Amino acid sequence: MRYSLLSVIVASTLALTACGNKQADNQAAGASATSSTSTTGATGSNKNAVFTITGAGASFPQPIYAKWAGEFKNATGGQVNYQSIGSSGGIKQIQANTVDFGASDAPLSKEELDKSGLIQFPTVIGGVVPVVNIDGVAPGQLKLDGTTLANIYLGKITKWNDPAITALNPGVTLPDAPITTIFRSDGSGTTFNFANYLAAVSPEWKAGPGVDKSIKWPTAATGAGGKGNEGVASNVARAKNSIGYVEYAYAKQNKMSHVQLKNAAGNFVQPSAESFAAAGNADWKGTPGFNIVLTNQADPNAWPISAATFILVHTKPTNPENVKNTLKFFDWAYSNGDESAKSLDFVPFSAESKAIFRDEWKKVVGADGKPLFSSDAATATASAAK
Repeated sequence: MRYSLLSVIVASTLALTACGNKQADNQAAGASATSSTSTTGATGSNKNAVFTITGAGASFPQPIYAKWAGEFKNATGGQVNYQSIGSSGGIKQIQANTVDFGASDAPLSKEELDKSGLIQFPTVIGGVVPVVNIDGVAPGQLKLDGTTLANIYLGKITKWNDPAITALNPGVTLPDAPITTIFRSDGSGTTFNFANYLAAVSPEWKAGPGVDKSIKWPTAATGAGGKGNEGVASNVARAKNSIGYVEYAYAKQNKMSHVQLKNAAGNFVQPSAESFAAAGNADWKGTPGFNIVLTNQADPNAWPISAATFILVHTKPTNPENVKNTLKFFDWAYSNGDESAKSLDFVPFSAESKAIFRDEWKKVVGADGKPLFSSDAATATASAAK
């Protein structure tokens, strides 16, 4: 599935009814006003499982959620409206009970989940990639290490021909031009993973800006913020000699110039499904709440800013039927969505990991205290709709 920068933005607005121009605190009104343009229309034979569910949150997984939603509607008639508003907004919405599911690239701790009456489970693994707009620099040509990348965003390296950059890039002509840093202006799981990596490789970053979904950017005076991965990609595309960070699908589909990064093993690696997967060998079963961050893994082939993305639902939902249908959607995606995920350079989880995640769904119960989700019932619904 190929689309231009414009079509990514349109997909966020139309295909998933994104509300990027609304504030997270106005989510209840935004969710109730969402139109039914989230997915392509189903044929007449596919209408026996019609329902509508609404989610909001991370822009990182928006491309795959858009693709899954369209395929799911064609298969079952069920409609998924997803608002790409950033991880912080998604967490706020699900905590406020204004959506059926939230989405975040920054996992909540077990304590945070318990306090809000939530569970979380990952859907796919992807990668956050630095992208640049420098004349004559092709995708994957520029090399950076973690310290240099951190120093760019700390404002300590301000020009592209700085010796720290040129030493990593012999033979690459870099301009004597100021670096414009592009960053997220909204609360973002993409930012969380980017900052988590910088903190792992730079003591100064760890002690200064630190790790959060929103960062006080040291380069704010000379840089520019963008809302969502879409906004950062758009700003980098417009600003010569800029650098930003986006989920890989946004970079690849828009032919942006991503960089190579030196990983924890000391190897320069390109972003790819393979390098993301190399970082994803984690102990999901042994980690309460699946609270795992995949940055700076030791595998020699790992992309250093790999990330899982997560769904949040209430364990005792106020609208049990909608949350039941939410779990049906993600069960369908686990069973039928791997090839679509791969086509967008996301990494699907193994069957064993998916079984672990589905087992967590038993904690989601109705008023009678019984689990809402039945794998057999969900499979039967999907099969009957085909």
